[in-house]
Amino acid sequence: MRTAGCYAPGGRYPLPSSVLMTAIAARSAGCERVVVASPNTSDAMLAAAAIAGADEFLAVGGAHAVAAMAYGFADGDRDGETEFERVDVIAGPGNKFVTAAKQLVSGVIGIDMLAGPSELVVLADGSSHPAVVAADLLAQAEHDADASAMLVTTDGGLADSVQAELGTQLAELATRDVAERALGNGFVCVCESLDEAISVTDRVAPEHLEIMTADAEVVAGRIRNAGACFIGARTAEVVGDYGAGPNHTLPTGGTARFKAGLSVMDFLRLRTWIRLEDDSEAAGTLLADTVRIAEMEGLAGHAASARARLGSDVRCQ
Repeated sequence: MRTAGCYAPGGRYPLPSSVLMTAIAARSAGCERVVVASPNTSDAMLAAAAIAGADEFLAVGGAHAVAAMAYGFADGDRDGETEFERVDVIAGPGNKFVTAAKQLVSGVIGIDMLAGPSELVVLADGSSHPAVVAADLLAQAEHDADASAMLVTTDGGLADSVQAELGTQLAELATRDVAERALGNGFVCVCESLDEAISVTDRVAPEHLEIMTADAEVVAGRIRNAGACFIGARTAEVVGDYGAGPNHTLPTGGTARFKAGLSVMDFLRLRTWIRLEDDSEAAGTLLADTVRIAEMEGLAGHAASARARLGSDVRCQ
């Protein structure tokens, strides 16, 4: 696509990682013009846009930014001499208002996905370390009050230990107010078997999935639905937020069942090219079949169009 719009939330903190994750993918795909939009114009955000090779920075956030990128606008400060040109596709995470706006304009321009609040499932067994599991759940919960942090485990003792660790670590967490509220959106699910735990995880289809079990690689091979899998006790989900893995813009709300994370493919469009070779037997067969199917459907004009090319020379002069 020629022009890409990359949205980066401002929120409570600057998120230069979101600028990098979106704009670098757009630039790598070959977009001629890359626009970053964010209400946060801190040095870190501007530097990230420059590093990613963005051409413009639109200092607007929320639904306003989505509308601006989808429809464009005149630059009133220059008496209409220049305009902000609309983009072809908008990518990047945002709050519920950004997501709603992207859905509204999705028939006007392309969008990457409708991403909701961030979510994490930790799939663990008795070999997992309770303090590490709790730390990872809290790291997810501190994103915002709507985030979800979930534990699916085959070990009831681990579940109890993690609950205790959450209380201990939460008391010392600087972002406690947000994390404590977000923990209420999650759950702990104790399963009777690993098969059941995998089934529960697939049903949730989480944005992020940490697999902290014995034989984590084997378990990962059995997972069908997850935006991104973090395999093994050492592989923290937070490293995916800042650089490990292709992208941290991932499907949420169970949409990992049919959607993948942001990549260069979201900034490319497939085009179809068709040519029937002159005098080829295959072309004649296809034209004859087209006549028959068109007649079957009662589309006489379709049949006539294909029939006009049968047994005649219709090369361009």
